[in-house]
Amino acid sequence: MLRGSREVGPLKILVVEDDDDILEVVAHALEKAGMRVLKARTGMEAIALVSREKPDLIILDIMLPQMDGREVCRRIKQNDRTRLIPVVMLTALGEERDRILGFELGAEDYVTKPFSPKELVLRVLAILRRRHEPMNAKKTMGVSGIFIDPDGFRVEVEGKEVVLTPTEFRLLCELVQNAGKVLTREVLLDRVWGQSCDVYARTVDTHIKRLRRKMGVAKDRIETLRGIGYRFRG
Repeated sequence: MLRGSREVGPLKILVVEDDDDILEVVAHALEKAGMRVLKARTGMEAIALVSREKPDLIILDIMLPQMDGREVCRRIKQNDRTRLIPVVMLTALGEERDRILGFELGAEDYVTKPFSPKELVLRVLAILRRRHEPMNAKKTMGVSGIFIDPDGFRVEVEGKEVVLTPTEFRLLCELVQNAGKVLTREVLLDRVWGQSCDVYARTVDTHIKRLRRKMGVAKDRIETLRGIGYRFRG
């Protein structure tokens, strides 16, 4: 069984949802799959639980009392102690702009209501499996001023550490490992997000934009080939 970040014990999942019926449905599905479930009904309660419990993953509604889910996600991803915790947004807001904003805030996946509890569990397991499986990379990678340590989840550009989300980190590793090769959006979606994730080409563009912004002086190393995909200039 896939284990959490602790030495022993089941995966710990925090579900943040103010609708009691949905909260119980999600909790039951996760517990049936062998996971331990923490529950929060407000944004402030969620922030406190994340800080105290350090869950393996967070399922987060957007329309919450006290503090909405977007602000909760923003705070989690800006905190060095919690930024690596994957976030799955579960919400009735299904417009493209809502999905893009969710990914821009650092969410790993975005599920719209109504939803299948079984599919939600599979998505959760897929995200956690990708976190725990090897990166298929050397222990360290260095490319002209860029240092990547897959084991330590660390990136430096010209000696300065760059803070990335798990998805951004996997995206950079995939590009660097294939330096000089053109990777289509479809290839990146498959290798970085996995086929089980309901994401699309625009999501890749959004993450590339965020990655370039964080890479600073090395941003131009990630080249866009219009209508084709992306290439890392090695």
